[in-house]
Amino acid sequence: MAYLCFPKLLTCQKSACTALSIPFPLGMPQFPSANFGALSFNTSTLRSSVSCCVGWDPEGILGPPSGGHIARREFEKKFKEEDAQKDALQLQLRQERERRRAAREARVVPDNAADLVEYFLETEAAEIEYEIARCRPRLNHEFLEYLQAETATLRFALSRTKEMDDRLVELEVLHKVLTEGIEAYDKMAVDVIGAKDRLARIFASEDKKATLLEMVEKNELDRSLLALLDENIAAAQAANQEQAVLFMEKIRAAILKYLTI
Repeated sequence: MAYLCFPKLLTCQKSACTALSIPFPLGMPQFPSANFGALSFNTSTLRSSVSCCVGWDPEGILGPPSGGHIARREFEKKFKEEDAQKDALQLQLRQERERRRAAREARVVPDNAADLVEYFLETEAAEIEYEIARCRPRLNHEFLEYLQAETATLRFALSRTKEMDDRLVELEVLHKVLTEGIEAYDKMAVDVIGAKDRLARIFASEDKKATLLEMVEKNELDRSLLALLDENIAAAQAANQEQAVLFMEKIRAAILKYLTI
């Protein structure tokens, strides 16, 4: 029986695919070649011919690829976190200012010296300066004499208890704080009067830089001027006068620059 060669079928050995001849009965149509229809390819070649080109841009429209994407994302994330922390801090400061303002409005200044002593003893340390300025007309020579008399009574008592000793320490500390606070307030009041004139001169000046330089030469830029300017900025912020706030903040920055020279 005669056989013809059928087109070779594929069989894979390792990574290469080869053809295998299979005999068929006589009478089947003959093919031009025994290798007709034979296929042969390598899988490694197939893999290498299929590729994914991420940066494929033959016309150069997109430009060369740039790195640093992760770093930029990390920076943006950190920047947003810092903004959130800053907003939270600003909110906390506003709430604290509002709390102090409400507490100040709720406090009522007593009419007599004895109650005024207790009033100052119960005042928070951070509010002492404010209360000294608020009650300055009441903190006169007569009040300080009353405080000294109360202190002397406890100091020279024949028999003292622990409560009396504690009270004596409180009155001595209060007398010292009030005396120093009154002296500082009176000095600041004199400085503020001069600061008002200097600040008005800066506002009215057409050449503010030249005016500031002139005031630097005369040693007229000081902390009292800066404190008065801060009060004006706070008042403008409370009145939502944004342009005035920006204007005064620029002047403040210039004053700070000359103060640090």
